[in-house]
Amino acid sequence: MDPRTPCLVGVAQRTVRQQPGPEPLDLWEQVAREAAGDARLPAGRFDSIQIVYTDSWQYDSPTGRLAERLGATPRHQAYSRVGGTAPHLLIGEAAARIAAGELDCALVTGAEALATRRAYRKAGERAPWSHPAVPKPPYGWERGPHPAELAHDLFLPVHTYAILETARRAARGWTIHEEMADRARMMAPMTRVAAANPYAWRRTPRTPEDLADGGRFVGWPYTRDTVAVMEVDQAAAVVLVSAALADRLGVPDDRRVHLRGWAYAEDTWEVAARPALDASQAMASAASAAFGRAGVTLGDMGAIDLYSCFAIALRQACDAIGLDPFDPRGLTVTGGLPYAGGPASDYVLHSTAAMAGVLRERGGHGLVTGVGMHLTKHAYAVWSTEPGGATGDARPVFTAEPVPIVPAYDGPAVVAGYTVAHDREGVAERGILVVDLPGGGRAHAHVVEPDLLAEAESRELVGQLVRLSSNGQVNVARW
Repeated sequence: MDPRTPCLVGVAQRTVRQQPGPEPLDLWEQVAREAAGDARLPAGRFDSIQIVYTDSWQYDSPTGRLAERLGATPRHQAYSRVGGTAPHLLIGEAAARIAAGELDCALVTGAEALATRRAYRKAGERAPWSHPAVPKPPYGWERGPHPAELAHDLFLPVHTYAILETARRAARGWTIHEEMADRARMMAPMTRVAAANPYAWRRTPRTPEDLADGGRFVGWPYTRDTVAVMEVDQAAAVVLVSAALADRLGVPDDRRVHLRGWAYAEDTWEVAARPALDASQAMASAASAAFGRAGVTLGDMGAIDLYSCFAIALRQACDAIGLDPFDPRGLTVTGGLPYAGGPASDYVLHSTAAMAGVLRERGGHGLVTGVGMHLTKHAYAVWSTEPGGATGDARPVFTAEPVPIVPAYDGPAVVAGYTVAHDREGVAERGILVVDLPGGGRAHAHVVEPDLLAEAESRELVGQLVRLSSNGQVNVARW
């Protein structure tokens, strides 16, 4: 084996339940030290420290503050942008630098303390955390929402993903009830995995019947109990080293997990611009490239963790890779974002750490996927106890061509996908549509009339002919 071959040798996870809990910097330090211990590596030895963007708090120098805590002087530091694929990109960067001989060990970590932030807010207090960035930097997304999306209040994932869900539901010919029942049946096994995971945020097994009656709507047809839970206090870390350093540290072969292949692809950034709302060619391309680089197939996977912020992410992934959603291997090794916890951009660190544990115990291969932004960014990684493959890099293997978006439109259109936004009391506030236009392209529209909102939730609206009227910024649909 090439002495520069990267391998994962240290993992750590932490979930804090007492409130208020520690700040993110404390959590970074705790899991970094635990992962270093698992790797038999002194915490001050890291050549690279990389941190996933935290929504909880903006520090003046995230990687610098953590390095100071650990007594490390890393040659390489990185702080990611927002997105569920961020851990994949950082891990891939670390592996590439180790393989190139630029580094021999790297820490990738992330933490959120959003539950603690919420506890302070409820008490009317400010979080008393250290080293704030002054001035506070802009939010860490790579690209903000399209002006037409902002005008139509379409920037929350619970609405964008729901629009894609309704498009897939209609394409499959399901009724509203059939989609909800299938979702509950698909996600109930995830709750059992979470119940057995000591790091999971929600550890109560649920039946399909429980989830089918899953609480208030948050973005119709999604209910609170079937979407990612972000307000958690959780942290995770992984340590990658070169094979040569692993040998010097005395890490046994059965404690080493190898990144055999990974790939990244992109759908369009705007949901309305997606060539097909119900499916993702980018997912299929990323999966194909990752399996090809790894020299394995889906059938070789002994364990799988699909990114599960919303049901549509699971369903489109299963469609893309040809996986039965009820495959006996299951869809998650953690319990997924709705039950294990969805700590903003960090989840893939938890699924990677959990997958490493599974593979150390069983051997073989495992698939870990990530999704970023509005089902836009896709990363697929094959991990294995068997070295080999060709790692790959972050260059997109596929980028979708966008459909034009028409900001303001008067005239007839056909509903392509939709949702109904609900307030915190569960009351329907407005409908948000993506519509196909007669001359090509797409537009957004609101539904505001109460009787039309009620109708949108009682029957299939996809395929409905509507008429849009615009004030130049916001389109309103009626039928």
